[in-house]
Amino acid sequence: MSAHALLAGVCGALVVGGLVLAVHAITSNEPPDRPRRRTLRLRRQPERQISRRWRVTWVIGGAAAVAVWLASEWPVGGALVGLAVIGVPWLFAQFSTGNAGVERLEALQDWVRRTSDVLAAGGGLEQTLIRSARTAPGPIQAEVSTLAARLQARWPTQRALLAFADDLDDAAGDLVVAALLSGAELRGPGLARVLTELAHSLTDEVTMRRKVEADRAKPRANARWLLMITVAASGLAALNGDYLSPYGTALGQLVLAAIGAAMAACLLWMRRLTLPAPSPRFLADRDRDRSHDAQPQPVAVSLR
Repeated sequence: MSAHALLAGVCGALVVGGLVLAVHAITSNEPPDRPRRRTLRLRRQPERQISRRWRVTWVIGGAAAVAVWLASEWPVGGALVGLAVIGVPWLFAQFSTGNAGVERLEALQDWVRRTSDVLAAGGGLEQTLIRSARTAPGPIQAEVSTLAARLQARWPTQRALLAFADDLDDAAGDLVVAALLSGAELRGPGLARVLTELAHSLTDEVTMRRKVEADRAKPRANARWLLMITVAASGLAALNGDYLSPYGTALGQLVLAAIGAAMAACLLWMRRLTLPAPSPRFLADRDRDRSHDAQPQPVAVSLR
């Protein structure tokens, strides 16, 4: 390979490498601008498994990129293969998800209904929340168990509830926590009734979200098929040496990098279109003081 072709290939590899870093930033489990605490082993174990799986995927992708680069003397081809090994499984997983948010909302509704029943029977708020961890639905088991652990560790109730809202990270969760905050402050008898009404509202929202997810199912299926067709077409083209021979030149490497960047951008754009818009939270505060002496102000919810 000539010096010009090698230089063009390195430039193209840098472009594709930038896409690899972009995919890594998108798929990162812990964004740097919003750290999340994981205090229970119940939550840490799945995250460790996911993190280990992604490390293995990155190692395999790097090894495949180096192998293709050395075999074909195409740095751009190696970078594209490495990007495909890392990005294709992640995109398949993204296009296959969609009901996790609805399942969490349904689990929250079930938990709120059970909590309101116990409170209506005369249970205390803190003890009810602690005991609810034993029967909490699976999708929010980690969050409820963390709340119970904080209360057992003598956290102030309001502080523990605000941390619970951050763990749920959902607008519906903020509504539930707002009612619990007022109940913790006012200790009124109407908390059970408020939670019952919230459970009815969450049931209606679950029904609405299921209809929305059913409408999104077709675009997700189309995106999965397009991804499979793209991968199959790229594999067939790689087996045809005569078809790919023009990409062995300096200009060909730059063109190959541009084509790979365009395909990756289109797939990421399709992935973004299939994601639901997040609901704005009203209890979110990135600068909230989490010290033990902090006493957050209660949210006004009528319990009369």
